[in-house]
Amino acid sequence: MGQPLVGQISTLAVHQILVGTAIALLALVLLIGAHLRVATPLLIGLAAVFAVEIPIGALNASGAPPAAISTLHFGVAGIAWALLVQILLLTRTAPSEAAAAPGAVRDVLRDYFRVTKPAIMLLLLTTTLGAMLIAGAGWPPLSLILLTLLGGAFASGGASAMNCYIDRDIDVVMSRTRKRPIPTGRLTGDQVFMFALLLSALAVVVLALFVNPLAALLALAGNLFYVLIYTRWLKRSTPQNIVIGGAAGAFPPLVGWAAVTGSLNLTAVLLFAIIYYWTPPHFWSLALLKARDYQRAGVPMLPVTHGDAHTRRMILLYALQLVAITLLLVPAGYVGSIYLVAAIVLGGVFLNYAARMYVEGTSRLAWRLFKYSNYYLAALLLAMVVDRALTR
Repeated sequence: MGQPLVGQISTLAVHQILVGTAIALLALVLLIGAHLRVATPLLIGLAAVFAVEIPIGALNASGAPPAAISTLHFGVAGIAWALLVQILLLTRTAPSEAAAAPGAVRDVLRDYFRVTKPAIMLLLLTTTLGAMLIAGAGWPPLSLILLTLLGGAFASGGASAMNCYIDRDIDVVMSRTRKRPIPTGRLTGDQVFMFALLLSALAVVVLALFVNPLAALLALAGNLFYVLIYTRWLKRSTPQNIVIGGAAGAFPPLVGWAAVTGSLNLTAVLLFAIIYYWTPPHFWSLALLKARDYQRAGVPMLPVTHGDAHTRRMILLYALQLVAITLLLVPAGYVGSIYLVAAIVLGGVFLNYAARMYVEGTSRLAWRLFKYSNYYLAALLLAMVVDRALTR
């Protein structure tokens, strides 16, 4: 049955969890300090000290390090904490407009959190976790799960924040997005740009140091594809933006799979394909409801360029391909009858919504399909996990 999901955690695992938490704390402190424009030399110093501390800490936690390494580890850590305390004190007393406003820090953090698009992040992390839980012969270590999800959260948040930066001119025009932090002026484009770079860098650091290089490389590839290929190029140039750009959202299960196995196989590719073919029906059903918004912003989404009827037909076509691909996991030999029944039932409901929307073409059905597609993906992954857990 493999190792239990929750059991004894090694010293190295505890160290990795603490370092991951420290990285998140570092990002938070750098973010607050930079936004309040205080203690810039200290912020730079803290970032530099922490960059030195990571490899030293890794050496210290592996095996029996020399006494000099342990001493250096604690010394550098002490410097980092001293800088951290000093920065926190300065941010509490700095005479800045942001600091003077009641609840300013809380509001700033809320806005930075918003540009990470937490709903999308949650969905992507769900696919990462699902892939991790079915990839190995047993349950992966809890520390590996937490660190992979932390790195995945940084990657997703960084990509989404960069999307907000690049699309800031579009977001001002669209009613769905005009209340985001950049269009409203609560954050500047430069602030969000630097935040996006910070999160993306943290994602690579966490995954490369504490998971494995392949997981880090896949996360970086997914981010670059989403930012450069989809957001920067395809979104504004072709109605096939979602079809091609959907590949970016299919990288998280590959990251999860690679985190556990250190490699990719046919099942991982099928998981990628499931997300890839799920993406067009999901986003096109929303685009049907927001077609005027996209038209006003000059974004060539399929309903804008080819009309509602063609879009509904394409949704049905991709839904059929999606359901067919979900069933391929069974002959691939990685899941069994429990998953098969769930995939047939869930896919049947998906196809029913898509077929009814194709025939009736109502906004109500478009919205119901959009909402159901979220539940569908989560339920499908849950069925995979349950099937694997009962048949291992």
